Amino acid sequence: MKDRISRLGQRLVSSAVVMFFLFAVAVAHADYSEHPEVKKFIKEMVSEHEMDAAELTALFAGASRNERALELIQRPAEKRLEWKGYRPIFMTDERINAGVEFWLENEKTLEKAQLRYGVPASMIVAIIGVETFFGRISGGFNALSALSTLAFEYPRRAKFFRSELEHFLLLATENNLDIKSLEGSYAGAFGMPQFISSSYRRYAVDFDDDGDTDLWGSVPDAIGSVANYFYRHDWKNGQAVAELAVFESSAKSLITDSPKPVHSYQKMKAGGIYPKRKGNGKYTLLKLQAEEGAEYWIGHHNFYVITRYNHSNLYAMAVYQLSQEIQSRKRKR
Repeated sequence: MKDRISRLGQRLVSSAVVMFFLFAVAVAHADYSEHPEVKKFIKEMVSEHEMDAAELTALFAGASRNERALELIQRPAEKRLEWKGYRPIFMTDERINAGVEFWLENEKTLEKAQLRYGVPASMIVAIIGVETFFGRISGGFNALSALSTLAFEYPRRAKFFRSELEHFLLLATENNLDIKSLEGSYAGAFGMPQFISSSYRRYAVDFDDDGDTDLWGSVPDAIGSVANYFYRHDWKNGQAVAELAVFESSAKSLITDSPKPVHSYQKMKAGGIYPKRKGNGKYTLLKLQAEEGAEYWIGHHNFYVITRYNHSNLYAMAVYQLSQEIQSRKRKR
């Protein structure tokens, strides 16, 4: 009995020591300026980009762990939901009507973008509609804290987010942005089209020609940047995106979770699937779980291009269907 009590006491003491240690670490890293990985990161930024160590240390002293960002990054809607639960988020009368109004208000800019980049206005509008409801919902997370949290507290994707944090600091420096006040999504995406920092630096354009590339306050810049993003990812003007397929059991082996088109027309035909719309000769077959049961969709090259924006079949299908609904309702005006 005494031995059991003694062992229990030892476990309690051990637990107390562990809890004290964790508390001490949390206090020590109440902000990120003292985090050992952040110190290493600051040295790299100084060495590679000649940034000021004292300024960076002061910036990270104002950044703190964001629990909500950690929670959301592990359960995005694209992974939690099936198509029957994902589609209703975006395919609403309110969002479709807002898309029509956005199109009408910015028709000349959208025509200019379509002419320059070969990307349909309907697709540009749909991306902005899915991403931020045409600028109504753009995040609300302190960008530095969210990116620091994911870069240094989320090991599974730390490399990616550390790179995005680097791009973020460079983006802010290049554009004279106030790093402390910048807000975005929990994953560090910004502005009306929700570009991550690396995409902002690569694909954002000054479409209103005012000398400033502003995805927060300039609708023309947002429109032009989305069009340029699709153009740079090889959007094929005039080609199909997706089409419903009449499923045959012989086509079961053609179903893939990948949006990348890999099947030839001959292979699709051999499986009993007959693409009807013009494409580049390669296809994928997707299965989506809808309210009425399974739906089978043929994905073309342009469907794959949409997934370069967000690597999810659900996302790409939502963008495609929203683009079709907005275009259809606009024609009825």
